[in-house]
Amino acid sequence: MKNFKLPPYPYDLLNPHRELAQAHEGGAIDLSVGTPCDPPPSAVIAKLSSSNSEKGYPKSIGSDKYLDACRGWLTRRLNIKPDYTEAIAGCIGTKEFVASVPNDLRLKYPEKDTVLYPSISYPSYAMGAALAGCRAVPVPVDNQLRLDITQLDEDDIRRALLLWVNSPSNPTGVLENTQSLVDWGRNHDVPIFSDECYVEFTWEDPPSTILDHGVEGVIAVHSLSKRSNLAGLRSGFYAGDPDIVHWLSEVRKHAGKMIPGPVQAASALAWEDDAHVDEQRAIYESRLETLLDLFQQLGYIVNKPEGAFYLWAKSDKSDCWSILADLAKEFGVIVTPGDFFGDISGQNVRIAAVQPDPIISLLQERIHARL
Repeated sequence: MKNFKLPPYPYDLLNPHRELAQAHEGGAIDLSVGTPCDPPPSAVIAKLSSSNSEKGYPKSIGSDKYLDACRGWLTRRLNIKPDYTEAIAGCIGTKEFVASVPNDLRLKYPEKDTVLYPSISYPSYAMGAALAGCRAVPVPVDNQLRLDITQLDEDDIRRALLLWVNSPSNPTGVLENTQSLVDWGRNHDVPIFSDECYVEFTWEDPPSTILDHGVEGVIAVHSLSKRSNLAGLRSGFYAGDPDIVHWLSEVRKHAGKMIPGPVQAASALAWEDDAHVDEQRAIYESRLETLLDLFQQLGYIVNKPEGAFYLWAKSDKSDCWSILADLAKEFGVIVTPGDFFGDISGQNVRIAAVQPDPIISLLQERIHARL
C-alpha cells in the first residue's frame, strides 16, 4: 500500500468565501452543506432524557425496539415485504457506515480491492475506498446523469467489492433504475449498496428502494439525518442480504460501533412518525421552487430535481469556483463547487434548500436589487 496522503476536508476550502459572504448586511447565506435547519419532533428530543438507557452498553446491532421501528417504517412507508426486513442493523448515522464498509467488507473478500461509485456523487464513497486502501473507480453517467454500467472495464468489475448507488442522488437529484443495477450486480457477483437517505423526498414518483427487488446481494442504507432533521443524533440503519448484514454487524460489534442507548430510544419514535416528514417534504419542495426561480433569473441552467433537496446548477460561462466566488461577492451566498462531487462537474454548483424562509427571502431581496 502506498503512503496515504489525507486530502483537505472539502468544506474547509470554502472558509475564505464564507468570510467574503459574511461581509454582506445580514451576513452570509449558506446553501452549501445539506444541514437541516428546521426543528425535529419535540417528542423525539424529549425521549433523549427519559429513556433510562444511558447506564448500560447498548446493543451494537440495535435494540429490539429500534430495529422493530426501522422494520415498521420499511413496510409501512416503502411497502417492503416483511421477509425482506429480517436482516437489519443500526449504524451511527450513515456517513461513518459509508466510509467504513470497504474496509469491513474487504476483511471478508481480501481478493477484492475496488469500490465502484457514481462519477457524480457524495465524496465519502471514494474516501471510504481510499481509507481502506482500495481503488476508487468512478462509474460513468449517461446524458441523464444516471449510472452507465455498460462503460465499466471487465477488470474493474472482477475486482469490485461493491457498487454504491445513491437514489435520489446527492447532488443531481436523479432517480436510478435500480432493477437494472440489481440484475447487473447479481450477474457479476457485485454487491449493490444503495444510499437512500433522501428516499422520502421525491417530487413526482413515489418513494422506492432497492429492496423492492429482493435482498440477494443488496443493502439499503437509511438515516434520520435528512428525513427527521436529526443530523446531530447520528442514527441510521442498513438492511438487505442476510450474509452481508451479519458479517458487517459482527465486524462493527468487535469495533465497538454502537448507537448510544438514548439515541436509539429517541430514534425509534422518529421512525414511527410520518406526519413530521410529510410536513418537511412540503417545506423543502416550496424552498426548492423558490430557489429554482431565483437561479434561473440569474441565468443558470437548472431544473427541478426528481428527488432530494438540492439544485444542480450549471453555467456555460464559468467554472464552479468562479461561480462560488461571484455568488459570495455579489449576493453573500455560499454554494458547493461541483468538483467536490467528481472531476466531470467543474461547471456545476450544488445549491441546498436548507435555510429557513426568512433567509431565503433575504436572498430574494439581494438578487432582485441587482436585476
